[in-house]
Order: sequence, then C-alpha cells, then structure tokens
Amino acid sequence: MTTPAAARATDHTAQHTAQPGAVSRDGAPLLVRTRAELAAARAELPGPVAVVMTMGALHAGHAALVEVARERAASVVVTIFLNPLQFGAGADLARYPRTLDADLALLGDVGADVVFAPSPDVVYPDGDPAVRVSSGELGTVLEGAARPGHFDGVLTVVAKLMHLVRPDVALFGQKDAQQLLLVRRMVRDLDLGVEVVSVPTVRDPDGLALSSRNAHLSPLDREVALVLSRALAAGERAAPEGASAVRRAARDVLVREPLARVDYLALVDPDTLADVPEHFRGPALLAVAARVGPTRLIDNAPLVVGASR
Repeated sequence: MTTPAAARATDHTAQHTAQPGAVSRDGAPLLVRTRAELAAARAELPGPVAVVMTMGALHAGHAALVEVARERAASVVVTIFLNPLQFGAGADLARYPRTLDADLALLGDVGADVVFAPSPDVVYPDGDPAVRVSSGELGTVLEGAARPGHFDGVLTVVAKLMHLVRPDVALFGQKDAQQLLLVRRMVRDLDLGVEVVSVPTVRDPDGLALSSRNAHLSPLDREVALVLSRALAAGERAAPEGASAVRRAARDVLVREPLARVDYLALVDPDTLADVPEHFRGPALLAVAARVGPTRLIDNAPLVVGASR
C-alpha cells in the first residue's frame, strides 16, 4: 500500500525507537521493542486505550482496524509480532512477509500512537512457555482441525499481549471469525476485562478478502482465489431458502473451479461452530478454506438462514 508517509518509511525505525517515558507527537507512531519501553509509553497514553494485534505485513484491512480503534479510544497501540507458537511444524512461518518500515508508514497515516514490535525473546523470555491457554473444543474444528494447536498459540500470545498492553478495547477482524470467537470466549472465561470489538472484513473491489497471504498469489492464483468470495455470495443469496440451499449454492460455485483445492465448506452456529441442521433458522456463519497454488486462504460470511427476502 502506497501512502503519503512512504518516503519516511526507511528511517522510521531509527528516528522513532522509544526512549523511556516518551510518546511520539509528530504524527508517526512511537516504536517500542522491550517490556520496559512499552510500560513507559503506556503510562503516558490517555485512556481509554485500544489495541490492534497483528503479525505485520499490514494492509488496508489492518488500517480499518486502527481507524475503528481511533473512534473507540483516545489512544491506539498496535502490536507487530510474528508469533511462532501458532505455526505448526512445516508451516509457513519462514514465508510470512516482514515489512516493518512499510507497516510503520501505514500506521502513521491512520493514527496509531504506539507500535510494540518485540522479538520472541521479549514475549517468551524463558523460551517456549510451559503453560499455555487452551482453546478447548472450539479450537479443534474448522481451522483447528487443519492446524492442530494453532489456536492454543493464538490465545496464549493474545493473553500475554493483553497483560502487557493493558488495553480497554481490542479490535479483531471478522475475516478470522473463529479466532474472534475464541478471543471473546477467553476474555469472558478468564475475566480479562477487555472489550472485544469485531470489524467487518475488508475486500478488494473484486471481492477478494484482504490478507497478508495474498502477496504469495500469482496473477492466475489470484483469479482462482475469487471463487471463495463468489461461493460465499452464492450462499448468502440462498440463505432465505434454508441451510441446505446455502450449502448447495456455495458448493456449486466451488466445484466449478478445480484449481482451488477446498479444505472445508461449513455452515455453522456462530457461537458454537456446530453444523446447523437442515431446518435451522437464524444467524449462522458460512466459512470456507481452500488452497490456491501454494497458499491457503480462508473466508467467511455471517448470514441469517431462513430469513424472508
């Protein structure tokens, strides 16, 4: 993403690394890397404080999270941390793009106050943590079935970052619907005292959901990837006719694109992730995951099954 601050991107790291007790006031976010620097910066932030947690390689979807955060809070902290706990053996941790300078430029444009970009030894000073947050049964279906242990790693780092940042509000994207549900349950079940706010999925004009993984798509792969959003749109249109019609309409779109290797297509209860029965009526989540070329993509659409047009 090209921004007016792009020309400043290469020297953000040098010019805006934190000094204890300092918070940037020149329009660029303050970059902090240690727990002490974060604590000093956090002490100066007026409340309420919002946090947006990311793994970097930011795009307009992340910008939308920060913009909503600005509306909900006086101060915004963005975390950039590529969390090793949520990548399984042989997963694409090494392939994940690292673009800190560009990320800082984007965050300066949308008004982040502080960026916490720690190294793994800052977040996990004793190495891999012996005690982790369990995602329970909700973390074993859909994405959890495809990526065992993934959500335990997500929840562990989210809990740690919430303790370190001490936010009043945390913003998460609807695109990662299962993650959003699990974070909400963790915050409620463990009494973390943070308001969790969902932000709608941001899409390109052609319907493709924005994702850092899109950078790995070739031009052909990107055309193929559009089948995910088209399948969801077909399912949404069929929602008034019932659950079976939703599944059938979405599946009919997916099967017409053989280059998309579908992992799952599921119509589930948004609170339990259980498959909705044939005669179900009410709010549901239509979720899809597929591999396009070497890249695995996910998308979803909240809908109301059986509602009149």
